[in-house]
Parts: sequence; structure tokens; C-alpha cells
Amino acid sequence: MKLSPSLLLFNFILFSTSIFSQISNDVNEEIVEEPKTFSSTRIINGHSIATLPKGSYEMRIEHRFGDISGTNGGYQNMFGFDYLSDMRIALEYGVNDKLMIGFGRSKGTGAPYRSLLDGFVKYKVLQQKKGNMPISLTLVSGSSFTYMKSSTLQSDVSFFPKAAHRLAYFTQVNLSKHFGERFSLALAPTLLHRNYVSQNDQNTLFALGSAFRLKISSRFAILAEYYHVFHNEQFRPSSFYKNSLGIALEWFTFGHNFTVNFTNSGGLGETQFIPYTTENWLKGQFRFGFCVARKF
Repeated sequence: MKLSPSLLLFNFILFSTSIFSQISNDVNEEIVEEPKTFSSTRIINGHSIATLPKGSYEMRIEHRFGDISGTNGGYQNMFGFDYLSDMRIALEYGVNDKLMIGFGRSKGTGAPYRSLLDGFVKYKVLQQKKGNMPISLTLVSGSSFTYMKSSTLQSDVSFFPKAAHRLAYFTQVNLSKHFGERFSLALAPTLLHRNYVSQNDQNTLFALGSAFRLKISSRFAILAEYYHVFHNEQFRPSSFYKNSLGIALEWFTFGHNFTVNFTNSGGLGETQFIPYTTENWLKGQFRFGFCVARKF
């Protein structure tokens, strides 16, 4: 059954209202000190320097809608709200204050994959300290697996001759530095490998992620993130593949992290948004998304 735009908008407003109500209630709870770098384990699409405290869990729910403008956007499609590009639900756990693990399931964009399982391990190597350590550094490694039905066309990247062709991997070095109490910068060199790709693509890619966070109050911050993919133009044309760019507004509360974002990436997770972003910001091909993260 296809939801009407008015019903979809009503449900979204109702959901947003409940979130804001919860945020207001949290303000009256015990106030905790906000981290000086990044308050969430993610920035917009990619990982941040942050890890979960020992023994804590985090439930993450992420949604991403369709293009706001361009060929597939506009008022006929409720500026993207008629479509769900991707969604992910995940549970993550802090093994100790330096090590965390996570597992999630994504719908997938269908271009090229659907029905994705993902997992990662993240370890904090260095923590910035005044007069001692000038930066923070974490290592992240993860993979994704699609269990979608294999295509019957051998030319499709979703044909999957072998089970191993359903796997993709990434490894990342995440560096971050905060300047004073309000501003933080991050760099994230990332190596990505997919076991099976189309003819106009490369199995292994290197991407350099960069981001900043600007704290504007005790509860709000502005985020921006960009991943530049280095590739061979002969095998992976820039006329089709684009780099991921996102901006966001973040709410930080006791136990909650709520982020609303705009990005040209349709998929969620490093093995999806780094290699498979094809939308162009300049053509209005960016979409609204949000993430609700709850620690317990």
C-alpha cells in the first residue's frame, strides 16, 4: 500500500514532536559534560573519533529519504518524502572505554544492493589531552554482507557467482583535534574493498574523509562532512560517480543524540556511501535524513 504525501507528512511531524518532547524532558535530567570533540560515534555518514563508555549500549535508527529536487524530486514527490532511500537500525556496545563493536541491518538503496547486514570493531588508540597529546586517534574496521536474491543477469553486479562476492570491507584511521571548547576537525583516511564490482568500477578504493563540528550552544552543533574518493578515471568515471557531502544540525542531550542532515548520499555505511554515491548537489540531488541514537 502506498502512503499518501499528507499521511507521510503527518507521521513525520508526529514522530518529530515526540522526539522534541523527549529532548525537553531530558533537559530536566542530570546534566552531563559534553565531549569537546564529537558527541556521537558518527558524524553524518562516517564514523567519528568517539567510542561508547564501558558497558553501555546504543540503539541507532537512521532514515534517509529521496531527492529534494532534480529529476526525482520536487513537489510531485513531496520533496523526497514519498521515497525512502535507505534506513538502518543498529545496536552497538562499549566493551571498554577504548573498544566498541556494532551490528546493524540496512534496507539498502537497490543501486546496487538491498538487504544489508553490517558489523564493525572500533578502537581508540589516542585521546587528546592538554599539554600531553595533541590529537585523538581511533581505528575502525568493518564489513557488510548482502543477502538479497541474486540477479539472473550475469552482467549485473548483483549476480553473485560466489557467496564471497556479497562481501565488502573497509578500514579507517580516524584523526581528530578540538580547538578550544567549540570547534573540532577530523580526517578519516579510508581503504575500501569490494569483492565483486561492475565493469566501470574498481574493487579497491582509497577515500579521504574530512569533517568539522561547531558547537553553537550547550545542546546544539553544526556538522559538515566530505569524502573524496581517489580513483582511476578510466575504470571509474567521475561523470557517474560522485563524492559524498553532507551538512547537519545536531542536538546533544542526556542519553540522546538527534541529528537532522542533508546529503547527496543515498546509502548508509562506508561500504555504501563511499563507492555508490551518484547524486549531484548542484542538480538538487540531495536528500533529507535523520538519526536518533539512544544510550542505555
